[in-house]
Amino acid sequence: MSITLDQAEKLSEAAKSKAKQIGVPMNIAIVDEGANLVSFHRMDNAWLGSVDIAIKKAKTARFFDMNTGEIGKLSQPGGPLYNIEVSNGGLISFPGGVLLKDGSGKIIGAIGVSGGSVEQDHDVAAAGAAVL
Repeated sequence: MSITLDQAEKLSEAAKSKAKQIGVPMNIAIVDEGANLVSFHRMDNAWLGSVDIAIKKAKTARFFDMNTGEIGKLSQPGGPLYNIEVSNGGLISFPGGVLLKDGSGKIIGAIGVSGGSVEQDHDVAAAGAAVL
């Protein structure tokens, strides 16, 4: 089962709430288990350059079934995934992409957030993912 639009909207609301709490406008993308875009929200005044980054963070997390921050650790020079970010039409290998799992632990999609520091992006994505 993939994430539903209703679930995606609830996750987006939670992510937007966290972004408002920290005072940073964000771009929030949610993809299904096939890495297809289900929901996208660009908060007022969120950076235009972060639209593509948020979508790619969500897709990257789903493509490799791990949060993007973990991929970043593995893709450093000398690491086992060095240069992976140039594959698949471009990936994002820094925090802000978080896997979405159902109650049984099955991956049903991913959320990607961009617009603040990588720590803020991850925190906002995690707040969205926590709704599940």
